[in-house]
Amino acid sequence: MSEDYNKPTFKKLLDKLQEESWQLELLISGFAIFGLFSAYPNLEIAYQHAQNENNIFFSIVMIVALSACSILIFNLLLHVLLRGLWIGALGLRYVSGDIEYDTLNYSKRFNNYLKRKVGSFDRYIGRLENYCSVIFAISFLLIFYMLAIALTFGAIAFVITVFLNNHTFSDISTYFGIILLVFLTVGMLLTFIDFITLGFLKKKKWISKLYFPIYWCFSIITLSFLYRPLVYNFLDHKFGKRLSLFLVPIYISLIWMTSLYYNQSNYFNFIEPSGQHISNSLNYEDMLVDDSDFIQNIAINSKVISDSYIKVFIVFDKSIEDEIYKFNPKLKLDEDTRGITSEMSSINSGAISDALKSEYMTTFNSLYSVEIDTILYKTDFVLGKTVKKQNGFETYIGVKNLDDGKHILHVKRKELKVSDTLSKTAASIPFWYYPN
Repeated sequence: MSEDYNKPTFKKLLDKLQEESWQLELLISGFAIFGLFSAYPNLEIAYQHAQNENNIFFSIVMIVALSACSILIFNLLLHVLLRGLWIGALGLRYVSGDIEYDTLNYSKRFNNYLKRKVGSFDRYIGRLENYCSVIFAISFLLIFYMLAIALTFGAIAFVITVFLNNHTFSDISTYFGIILLVFLTVGMLLTFIDFITLGFLKKKKWISKLYFPIYWCFSIITLSFLYRPLVYNFLDHKFGKRLSLFLVPIYISLIWMTSLYYNQSNYFNFIEPSGQHISNSLNYEDMLVDDSDFIQNIAINSKVISDSYIKVFIVFDKSIEDEIYKFNPKLKLDEDTRGITSEMSSINSGAISDALKSEYMTTFNSLYSVEIDTILYKTDFVLGKTVKKQNGFETYIGVKNLDDGKHILHVKRKELKVSDTLSKTAASIPFWYYPN
């Protein structure tokens, strides 16, 4: 079977499929666009969730997935548009034939210009066919490029996590990890240079000898052996190469356009965190109605308080735990098990005594305090979870003695700077108290 491509019958089959490939292209594009539009909102929610948990690894994965999704949506919509134009041109050719410039009765100057620049209608149809085929192929090639970037950074993160985290500099694994990290970093840069220069490092004899081992290793890391024939087929074709380079600035422009928003005021941008004069909806738990809305750092249960208590929720963050270690060094474990783990493996927290957990929470409560206006309230934070599965610390404060109207809730935390302990305002959230 591996030698079938040399047989004339196989080549005839490929030629026939090539002529009819537009039908498959449209079918695949239609299903893919529908699936991508369905998946995009869920990917955004997953990205927001990873961001709010400060999960860098999954945030990067979601960024790659969202970028790949955006590229595919743009390319496939463009492909469907051009392929529709191509089908329309074929139908018009059946009715009208080629362009008869002489029947237009244009002046000689315009007539010659249009014949030179526009040319025959068949040439126009052929160019549309080329654009459609190249855009369709490059769409999926770009997804592999995104996957290659993710796998490369994943390999670097893996080396840092396995070989460099929590090891003294004298460990053999640390030296081995440093060598691997240098190799991956240098190899990544050389591979990127070779990519953007369209194979410059492969053209120079002495450079190519040094680059070949890196090229071989990164072909495995990036899985480029799966799509390498497609890449070189683009590079040896002038039209495909030019179109590929033309699409790059378009993608950069699209990324820039996604960051645009309309600002209505010279003084406020309406996405600032809550403060004395601002109430951001992300700081009120009952206002997180959309699936993509999550608490940003700190929130209370509602903007208008009618009950005799307020719930204060602080989102769990790795930096909070690091700050706890600074104030209570004996809580820091010999082995840091934070990060990606499996439910099938033993979880370290299960082996920690209740006394240490109690001391952990005592330290946290000593770092965080809550004031309403200027009055300090007694708090007792416990570990909790919101209805949207955000992990954090929560406490409840009685407010039945407050006056009706607007109040400001301040959450303050202690920070250790060199030998000084500073108190900083982590959040200021306005609310209105009107009891039932």
